[in-house]
Amino acid sequence: MSDVAAATGLGALVLAAGESQRMGGRPKPLIERDGVPLVRRVVQALLGAGVGEIVVVIGHRADEVAWVVTDLPVHIVVNESYSAGHVTSLRKGLVELPESVGATLVALADQPLLEPADVTALVEAWPRRGTARALVPRVQEQRGHPVVLEASACSEILRGDAGYGAREWMDEHPDEVAWFDSDNLHYVEDVDYPEDLERIAQRHGCAMRWP
Repeated sequence: MSDVAAATGLGALVLAAGESQRMGGRPKPLIERDGVPLVRRVVQALLGAGVGEIVVVIGHRADEVAWVVTDLPVHIVVNESYSAGHVTSLRKGLVELPESVGATLVALADQPLLEPADVTALVEAWPRRGTARALVPRVQEQRGHPVVLEASACSEILRGDAGYGAREWMDEHPDEVAWFDSDNLHYVEDVDYPEDLERIAQRHGCAMRWP
């Protein structure tokens, strides 16, 4: 467990509200890796890295997704506007984080490989970022998650219009984005299409299946 997360007041959002249209509407957060739902694995990775304040934003099939994390120390928030896109979930979650949170990790609920060590590496890199207000893992020029956003950046996002999110903020503030370059595929591997389950299972030697 990282003491840095507690010392710097790091919190986290887990975005788990999407419609999973490319999956035919089946909720991706409930896909199981080695018998554990992906959203639960992501929350456990954050907890294992010492992140204390965690908000899980749900929407599509909300009751089912909530059920698999309800026993964990998280704050569950329902985004009724989830069909309008992930930015609505980001904004809904940021509002729910306490003011004591100095920076927020934004994680996706369909990251099957994310482990506590991956989160810890980001948490420990955060104090070394210099003057940047965002930290983004990057693997072979591909942006990954979780992304870390300083509280002031989160406030500026919330002052924007309804479609203004983290990507828009980073595009407008490129000089304030630090890159965490890595060869760790855990940051960029996610599930978008049904065939991804078999691909990830074969590539990484794990069991991927629907509940």
